[in-house]
Amino acid sequence: MHDTDSLPLVMEPEFFHSFLTSGASSELKKRVVIIDLCPESLYHRLHIPGAINVQPHLLSSGTPPARGKLPALDQLESLFSTLGFTGKEHFVVYDNEGGGWAGRFIWTLDVIGHQGYSYLNGGIHAWLHEGHPTESVANERAPSAVSLSIDESVIASKEYILGMLNSPDVAIWDARSPQEFSGEKAMALRAGHIPGAVNFEWTRAMDPARNYRIREGLTTELAALGITADKEIITHCQAHHRSGFTYLVGKTLGFTHLKAYDGSWSEWGNMPDTPVEQ
Repeated sequence: MHDTDSLPLVMEPEFFHSFLTSGASSELKKRVVIIDLCPESLYHRLHIPGAINVQPHLLSSGTPPARGKLPALDQLESLFSTLGFTGKEHFVVYDNEGGGWAGRFIWTLDVIGHQGYSYLNGGIHAWLHEGHPTESVANERAPSAVSLSIDESVIASKEYILGMLNSPDVAIWDARSPQEFSGEKAMALRAGHIPGAVNFEWTRAMDPARNYRIREGLTTELAALGITADKEIITHCQAHHRSGFTYLVGKTLGFTHLKAYDGSWSEWGNMPDTPVEQ
């Protein structure tokens, strides 16, 4: 019998399909909530049986210039109320684009202090291309009364990063493109990167040949850039979407001191006085 306590952080589609079709108790299966972060048009055409669609914009404040910042607490409570959140769930999360929004959802779960979750490796790409079943009927859960609190330990603010810029014990993982990192491509009033940050674009951590699973052998590549498990890792991109995936990757590699800068470059690059390198 499967047990949600033993469900891995990164779950293979074949394993998950086996779990869904196994003889596990109905009470056990009720604790598993499948979250689909694909576009609504795709969700209504096909999704994993039982999955509930969450639109990614609900995970961000949407307030300029730093649109990717964490939503207000009441917005988060509203979202999790619609998901019937009780704190006993084990969320299985996937998307259609390699893990950015799924990772952002997992970071959000860390923010609210909920540790029960798995990432479906390869998302809907792997699920479909490997022949697992789908449905088109929309699913929902009965709403719940939700009261949340925020765990600041997984959030890096602009002020926090400014205080850590010269620390040898911190690595800033910039998940944007090399062109954004170098300043060749400007996505804010100022172009470039946070001083001392290292660039490893999020798509480099995906394996298209394996249906966009997390690529193997990343530990060595990241270590060459100074991104190692003994350091505090702060990851960001433009609006903490792409860095949702790199946050997730960090967790899979055993980075226990891991934060995300939800303000990301849309905040840092639009400030008049933050230090910038090119």
